Amino acid sequence: MTKNIFLSALFTMGIVSAQAQNFYDLNTVQRIEITFSSSNWDYRLDTANAGDDSYIMASTVVINGTSFDSVGVKYKGNSSYSANRVKNPFHIDLDAFKNNPKYLGYTDIKLGNGFSDPSFVREALGYKMLSNYMHCSQANFAMVYVNGAYLGLYSNAEAINKKFMDAHFYENDGVIVKCNPRQTGMGASALPNLTYFSPDSTQYYTRYEIKSDNGGWGELLQLCDTLNNTPAALDRVLDIDRALWMLAFNNVFVNLDSYTGAFAQNYYLYQDRHGLFNSIVWDLNMNFGAFGMTGSGQPLTVTQMQQLSPTLHSANAARPLIQKLLANGMYKRMYIAHMRTMLSEQIATGQYVTDAQAMMAVIDTAVNADPNKFFTYTQFQNSLTQNNTGGMGTTPGISVLMSARNTYLLGTTEFQQTPPAISNVAHLGGTTPLLNSQVTITAAVSNTNAVYLGYRYAANEHFTRVAMFDDGQHGDGAAGDGVYGADFTLSQAQVQYYIYADNANAGMFSPQRAEHEYYQINASFNSANVGDIVINELMAINQSTIQDANLQYEDWIELHNRTNVVQSLDGLYLTDNFSNMQKWFFPVGLTIPANGYFTIWADEDSSQAGTHCNFKLGGTGEQVMLSTSAGVILDSISYGQQVADISYGRYPNGTGNFVAMPPTYGAMNVLTAVSTIDKNIVYQLFPNPNKGAFWVSNETEAINEIEIFNIYGQKLLHQQNISENRHYVETNNLPTGLYLVSINRQATVKIVVE
Repeated sequence: MTKNIFLSALFTMGIVSAQAQNFYDLNTVQRIEITFSSSNWDYRLDTANAGDDSYIMASTVVINGTSFDSVGVKYKGNSSYSANRVKNPFHIDLDAFKNNPKYLGYTDIKLGNGFSDPSFVREALGYKMLSNYMHCSQANFAMVYVNGAYLGLYSNAEAINKKFMDAHFYENDGVIVKCNPRQTGMGASALPNLTYFSPDSTQYYTRYEIKSDNGGWGELLQLCDTLNNTPAALDRVLDIDRALWMLAFNNVFVNLDSYTGAFAQNYYLYQDRHGLFNSIVWDLNMNFGAFGMTGSGQPLTVTQMQQLSPTLHSANAARPLIQKLLANGMYKRMYIAHMRTMLSEQIATGQYVTDAQAMMAVIDTAVNADPNKFFTYTQFQNSLTQNNTGGMGTTPGISVLMSARNTYLLGTTEFQQTPPAISNVAHLGGTTPLLNSQVTITAAVSNTNAVYLGYRYAANEHFTRVAMFDDGQHGDGAAGDGVYGADFTLSQAQVQYYIYADNANAGMFSPQRAEHEYYQINASFNSANVGDIVINELMAINQSTIQDANLQYEDWIELHNRTNVVQSLDGLYLTDNFSNMQKWFFPVGLTIPANGYFTIWADEDSSQAGTHCNFKLGGTGEQVMLSTSAGVILDSISYGQQVADISYGRYPNGTGNFVAMPPTYGAMNVLTAVSTIDKNIVYQLFPNPNKGAFWVSNETEAINEIEIFNIYGQKLLHQQNISENRHYVETNNLPTGLYLVSINRQATVKIVVE
């Protein structure tokens, strides 16, 4: 009998901020030593920067004592770079010339020279604050040496690349757009401001750079067209909330070397699998007013920065992302709510000063020793409380700017409005609501015209927003009592949600960092019975069959749920050693669909996207066991010598003995060889191999059904009701390779298409 599955709800706030890894630990200054074989390395880097922006090979790069051979190095930056400077920003690529191993998971290293920042902390401080509100890079500091000489202290910021997308969006194959004008410098005119010109993509080439593998101009143009011409449909192509957080951050912290400033630059757009573009902030080295140009008039004075309007560009057609979003009343109120949250959490509390002082204490010795810094050590020491001249003009003291900015913003009309108040956020339905039952969320809200619930079932999904009601019919108590309710189906192992309330003048989120943070109901399930979940297939020597999200060929183990209900992996362990049953614990919240499959990468790399366990599979033979926290063995297998790119799986699927077979990752197991149920029936396939077509023949048995699968078990062709003894099958549309042909579901025959 299949048992009922229950879940217990844990009412906690889920936080999606990125976890700092060792390479970006803010308490440690990294040491990066670059060695070039030639003494004219600076000339070569300058020449490459002026030419095709190619990498120059460093003979070695040593990072905190770990040495890498034949590494790509080039200068980067716009105003921060100059051929006349000794200390220029670097871009280091460990993989540029050879397949070097990663350093703590990273191959791409971006180093900023701090040319306009006497504090040295603007970039790292900016990203630390921003990480509370949206996905962003990590950053810290590095002492950089070239050919043995200390060049100076640099900021070390995480690159925006496929690894970043994996970490934050759980995928990396979407469209990636870098929004920086190709015409650089103070005279830049081709701005990446999301203006729509025409369907001709060549008009956008100087404004944007597509960084994804499979194009993206059409998708970018659709975004620009929708933003400018049909903004009512903008939520179909843009993640509105992430865009609002980006714009709110730029304005509150006077980050004008951004979309909000003169060049509308320094951001990325990533189109996820739902078709929505996500805004990603980039390059915060001139945050806190180190760049003071808005695109209109002369550079701002410190006083003008302190009093920068919260609705800057709201009527500027050359900044359509700001203009169109703030023209929508609800979006504008959400934007101001995000600004209010940043201001109250970071500035009014003085948290930014505490964080800045902690960073400055960590780098103090390295700054003092920096022979090529752009400001004096005294200016560094006073950079929070005193303005400094240098870089691109007057650089305001960080607290000089933000203390007065806090006072100014709180006095503006937008910040004087009283937002709704939200309290007592809760869920109804008992501590163990049934899977697929209705769950009701309630909240006490005052001073509001409308209340909304945003919910989703996974971190890589987007929130669905529905209205909440105070009508006595939605689990909200009595009508008109100030308690609002809404319900949804609890159809997955986890639900994440937030509340937004709105009146005519202001909005409020709960939690206030939503949608980046949220409330969460976690699902916990009873443990599976023996036989419910089995080890169905494994591959111990994966050389060329299937790649993980990091495009690496790794070992893998496939589980199969043999029941017709969702099964949880909570409380289960996987091991490659029968004497150590609890070697690897499944992350909380993972489930296997009814009659479905779940695959674990066995590569000892838990930092990568996807599910990766802490052991690898031995190609010469090993053990694999699945067990519960109570020590109950759900399934186990001992295997011997394996063959490259051939898996070892159960046949028949889910129940049979283990046999060598073509890999059917995440799908039903099938065999490559003839596998007849009735051995008296013989089918002939010819020619085999074939080019474009083949015949299936049987003189005594009618051919009624043909199915063709690739080696991963994906069905590519299905023909039914044939009723012929000899049937012609075209393969023109199939790429060259090995396929499996199922005939009348009585035989499976291997065939090669050339």
